[in-house]
Amino acid sequence: MLDYQLYGLNAGGYHLTNLFLHILSTLLLFWLFNRMTGMVWRSAFVAALFALHPLHVESVAWIAERKDVLSAFFFMLTLCLYVYYTEKPDIKKYLLVLFCFACGLMSKSIVITLPIILILLDYWPLSRCRIGIESKKEDIVLWQLKEKTPFFVLSAVFSIITLYAQYRPTVIHFPLMSRIANALVSFVVYLEKTFWPHDLAVFYPFVDQLPIWQVLGAALLIIVISAAVMAMVKRSPYLFVGWLWYSIILLPVIGVIQINSQAMADRYTYLPLIGIGIMLAWGIPLLFKRTDRRKFILFPAGIAFIAILAVLSWHQCSYWENDIKLFNHILHSTKDNFLAHNNLGAALFKEGQFEAAINHYNKAIRIKPDIAVTYHNRASAYAKLGQYQRAFEDFSEAIRQKPDYAEAYYNRGTIYGTLHQYSLAIIDYNQAVRIKPDYAEAYYNRGNSYANLGQYSLAIADYGSAIGLNPNDAQAHFNRGAIYAALGQNQPAIEDFQKAIFLKPDYEQAHQSLQLALARQQQKR
Repeated sequence: MLDYQLYGLNAGGYHLTNLFLHILSTLLLFWLFNRMTGMVWRSAFVAALFALHPLHVESVAWIAERKDVLSAFFFMLTLCLYVYYTEKPDIKKYLLVLFCFACGLMSKSIVITLPIILILLDYWPLSRCRIGIESKKEDIVLWQLKEKTPFFVLSAVFSIITLYAQYRPTVIHFPLMSRIANALVSFVVYLEKTFWPHDLAVFYPFVDQLPIWQVLGAALLIIVISAAVMAMVKRSPYLFVGWLWYSIILLPVIGVIQINSQAMADRYTYLPLIGIGIMLAWGIPLLFKRTDRRKFILFPAGIAFIAILAVLSWHQCSYWENDIKLFNHILHSTKDNFLAHNNLGAALFKEGQFEAAINHYNKAIRIKPDIAVTYHNRASAYAKLGQYQRAFEDFSEAIRQKPDYAEAYYNRGTIYGTLHQYSLAIIDYNQAVRIKPDYAEAYYNRGNSYANLGQYSLAIADYGSAIGLNPNDAQAHFNRGAIYAALGQNQPAIEDFQKAIFLKPDYEQAHQSLQLALARQQQKR
């Protein structure tokens, strides 16, 4: 809402806000690790990896993904305030941490994992779990539970809200075993794209049957890395913390609990990738025992690595120039991507390239023949080309697949109206308004059909319904005024014509009709 007050509908302003939040999160991340560890360059590497990785382009460049950058900002702010609280605990600081955590949860539910991250930071690098040799292990557990319970309660509440809010009965639900297999493979693919960010896409289609070797290989790799990290936990706690940071934050969005039909998403790595950055920043120096050699090799290597990521991110941003470029890129990056074909078809349709749009709708239907919206979109393109029989067939198929598809009924009714089959058009409009009672366009077009059949009272009633739902519809006011004028009801006709002119000052036909209505009224006097 604030963005709209500042920028109106200028998209650049919304991008600027996203970028500003991303930069703030980066600075907070740097402050966080520098404050906890005192290691400037390692903290800078973690922050730079977060700031410039191509996997994060989607979260920042996609305006509608504001929740990613906003939740990340509150995530980082919560952690920073928590570190400030641990240095000198008091209730005011604690409540401020809890408040920022609540703001993060309201931004995006992935923040539910933050209480566990707090415990990880208590282990390393804050070392709060080592509160004295004389302390018992049970005391540490109870102390952690007492301190973190309000955070876990908030996480539980928002988890339930999220599961309820994101439940979509229309989403195709895949078998549990398929989801588990996809989760294992996606977990490793995210790692692969971290080090080799190739073929990035907004939508990755879900594959029902993944090769067994791929699933087993992914599971084995996860087990091996986890075992190695656990074996080194005392000597290298940062590897343990980094690996769990990555794994735990990724867990809610890994796809075992299904909320949509995609296999994975680049934006899901926005916060988890920090864990890999921790492992790299503190783990790679272990390979070099000599400090002078470490500085000589790692500093330029780190700069080069970040520079490469920056160039790749810049290139990835270029795909977000427009819909056509974005979805073309997705088709080059993925296989059998029905959504990309459908969305590219929609983008081409907007540009008036109807035949090219139909070509992509055809491909989408071949991949997934049971998606009603694709038939609806192809029908709309056929209608624009005047191929009404094909459009009628596709609208009918969309209705067959989705009986409550109000827009399909409406558009099929519009074709009937174009072909002067007004009675059949009215039947479809009836269905549209039954399914969607606030469908102003359906009332308006049904009014037109009634008017063409000479059923003027019904037409006036429908125009009135359309105006009630959309008072700024100049055409509905004019059409109702025209019927009033034809029935000799000059005063309501004049009022409607005046309203149409008020809404659309250059409405020439309304001006002419108003003059005629005023003249007829004058003659009666």
